[in-house]
Amino acid sequence: MNTLTRQAFNALCKAYCEGYGVPSVQEQFSLSPSVQQKLQDKIVEQSTFLPKINVIPVLELQGQNILGCVTGPVSGRTDTSVDGKERMPRDVLGLEPYEYQLHQVNSDVYMTYRTMDVWAKFPDFHDRYTRNVQAQIANDREIVGWYGTHAAKDTNLTKYPLMQDVLPGWLQYMRDRKPENIIKQGATVNELRIGEGGDYANLDLAVNDMLQGIPKWKRKGLVVMVGDELIARERAALLLAVKGTPTEKNAMNTAMATIGGLAWETPSNFPGRGLVITNHKNLSIYFQDGKWRRHIKDKPEKDRVEDFNSRNEGYVVEDVEQLVAVEFDNVKLPNAAGDGWV
Repeated sequence: MNTLTRQAFNALCKAYCEGYGVPSVQEQFSLSPSVQQKLQDKIVEQSTFLPKINVIPVLELQGQNILGCVTGPVSGRTDTSVDGKERMPRDVLGLEPYEYQLHQVNSDVYMTYRTMDVWAKFPDFHDRYTRNVQAQIANDREIVGWYGTHAAKDTNLTKYPLMQDVLPGWLQYMRDRKPENIIKQGATVNELRIGEGGDYANLDLAVNDMLQGIPKWKRKGLVVMVGDELIARERAALLLAVKGTPTEKNAMNTAMATIGGLAWETPSNFPGRGLVITNHKNLSIYFQDGKWRRHIKDKPEKDRVEDFNSRNEGYVVEDVEQLVAVEFDNVKLPNAAGDGWV
């Protein structure tokens, strides 16, 4: 590590010490709850999707979901003049006994001396490095949220390139607790065909059918999250139908302003054939308060600086009755020849 790089590294450590309120970052330390919350906020800011959902601190590694949900209508009347009749209150919060489980997640990174030599000349070296790490943690959280199926003791990025083994995500939470709200197949076993001649001719029909799985009193603020591959197929089918004139293209765009009467979006890192109906605030990431641990150390034998981060977190669907999805791996679309499904 040359002199300029050493100065940049020392400035990096000093900035972290001041920001975290610790004497040294070259020994393992835990972030205070307030500092951890600020760090969580910074990570969330690096995403376009995470700010829309809940990222919530909890005290315990395991417990019950913490946001309430209304289980049904609460308005009515009782004729109390009749002997033996009393007004009977209803549980408005309706907390279901669904449990969350947090697991340790490591985000360990390093910078080679060569990279630091290049970056050392920038006065915002500390901010550049920090933003890059935070942005990748935010990106990882999105991917795990949609693809995660289990928490392995030893994760394997080669075998599970979408980090399926890091944590159970939101869809796995549903598979484990309310599997009937994950549509796995249509007329063909383990296949859900979307397209002309399939189980659903188009996305509008699919969403209309899925919506019936959510009680009417829980349909407020719903949004359709739809994969980019499904959107591309839907647009292509509409373009063919309208023959592509400018006026008809405008009509097509108007027609796709909603899907099944609901606003829609394609979240970053969302499965290409994914289809989910829920409220943004029905999705949560829980993290254990005060348990973010960090250790930065110079590793000259490897010509690099290593940055070890660990935290405890997990994914939660607050109200499982307010989410319906398709099993995206089972979704099939018409093939190019139009005589089969892929």
